[in-house]
Amino acid sequence: MIDGEIEVCQVAQQCLEEAGYAVRTFSNGDVIGEAEENRPQLMLISLMLPDGSGLTLCRRIREHASLARTPVVFLLADAVEEHRILALECGGDDCIVKPFSPRELVARLQAVLRRLSPADISSGRQAAELVIDSWAMKVSVRGSEVPTTSLEFRLIEYLARHRGQVFTRDLLLDAVWGDMQFVTPRSVDACIRRIRGKIEPDRSRPTYLKTIRGVGYRLDAVATWQSTPSEGCDCIACTSAVGASQLSYLSSPKRRRTPAQVKG
Repeated sequence: MIDGEIEVCQVAQQCLEEAGYAVRTFSNGDVIGEAEENRPQLMLISLMLPDGSGLTLCRRIREHASLARTPVVFLLADAVEEHRILALECGGDDCIVKPFSPRELVARLQAVLRRLSPADISSGRQAAELVIDSWAMKVSVRGSEVPTTSLEFRLIEYLARHRGQVFTRDLLLDAVWGDMQFVTPRSVDACIRRIRGKIEPDRSRPTYLKTIRGVGYRLDAVATWQSTPSEGCDCIACTSAVGASQLSYLSSPKRRRTPAQVKG
């Protein structure tokens, strides 16, 4: 919730938390970074903010790749028709006029969540940003297929299967590169850079594949998998192919080090 009136924030937070929601409140529109990190199920924004307009913030949300589908509900200081129209035209999903009753606030937000997220938003499920076809080794980002090498695909899929988990370079080398010869932690960095150039809306400010300083990398993008030909089929070709793919992730063979590493 973003509103410059502290009392309004306190009332809204109390009634929403009593209804079972986790709520974070902010007094200005500098929240894109926070929203990107925590991916809220809904954003409640005042039309007028101390540092600008809620309309401007809503437009920024709608233009942001990882936040564009987040429901936005506006808080209005009055019931003027022009204000409601402006809020809806800039991307808002509903409007609530202040002062509001706690019951109305909860009911309206629940209605928006039901309408915009039929896929059980209460379970925390989010719309997929990556679609992975394991059988064809294809990756689609926001509806468009992106070309990848086999190594890039394996790294994307491995991170996607462990979404939100931080991996060191050494762990990724063992899990994805396996026993390939003459690889170093820098091989991971180079592969990450190539992947970012293909999947990130802005590679200079990654929103999907993030660097955790001093540790390694983490994939935050929500992924879904297309069915493979082996599903429902127990022929040797299908089961062998899928089995080999699974083993490449489950096993962690000790990789061979470069001569420089051995000497060190």
